[in-house]
Amino acid sequence: MASSAFAALRGTGSTPPTGTTPNRVRPGAGAVNGPGPVSGACGLNGAGPVGAGPVSGAGPVNGARSVSGADPGSDSTRFRTVLGHFATGVVAITAIEPATGQPTGLAANAFTSVSLDPPLVAFCVAHTSSTWPKLRAADLLGVNVLGSRQVDVCRQLATKGAEKFRDLRWRPSPGGAPVLDDAIAWIECHIEAEHAAGDHIIVVCRVRQLAHRPPCAPLLFFRGGYGSFTG
Repeated sequence: MASSAFAALRGTGSTPPTGTTPNRVRPGAGAVNGPGPVSGACGLNGAGPVGAGPVSGAGPVNGARSVSGADPGSDSTRFRTVLGHFATGVVAITAIEPATGQPTGLAANAFTSVSLDPPLVAFCVAHTSSTWPKLRAADLLGVNVLGSRQVDVCRQLATKGAEKFRDLRWRPSPGGAPVLDDAIAWIECHIEAEHAAGDHIIVVCRVRQLAHRPPCAPLLFFRGGYGSFTG
C-alpha cells in the first residue's frame, strides 16, 4: 500500500453533519478545528450499522463497553465517537427541483457502491432533511464526489435553509443533473428503491452515466473534521 497521511484542512463555521459531535482532532498531519458532520445525511459517522449483529465467536475487547439493548440512545455520545473513527468520502447529491426549475442539493458522507450488475449505488438521508423531498421529486439525481478543495461547497450544501447553489459553478450531466465544477467524479442516476432504517432512509439508485477527472485528492471526513491525503 502506498504511503499516505491524512492531512487536516483547517476551518470553522460549519454545521456538524447530522448525528455526530464536532471534535478537535489530530489525524496524523494536524488538527481540524471546528467542522462537523454533513447536515441532513450521515453514515457510519452518525448512524448505526445496517443489519449488523454479533460476530460469531467474538469475545470481549479490552476497554470495550456494550451498548444496552437495541437502543444506543443512552450512550449516544460514545456511539457517535466510536463510529466517527470510520473515515469516509463526501458527496453532494444534486438535482433540478421540479417545482422551481432551480438546482438544489445536500452533502452526505454515507455513500457506497451496491452492485455491478445492475449498476447500483446507495446513500442515506435523515428523515428530518428538508432538502431530500425536493431531490426525491426529480427524475434524475447527480452524485458529485467532492475534492479536497471543496470544503466550502460541502459546508454550503450542509447548511439548512441556505440558498444551496448560491455562487456555485455547475454544468448539466447528459441527462440534466447538476455536476459541480471541480467534483472529482460524478454519477447520474435515478431512484430504484428506498428503505426506512431508524432515523434515516437508505436510498438505492440505478446508475445511468458516470465519469471522473484525472486523479486528484478527495475530500475526507474523519472524527468530526475534513481532510485529504498527502504523500
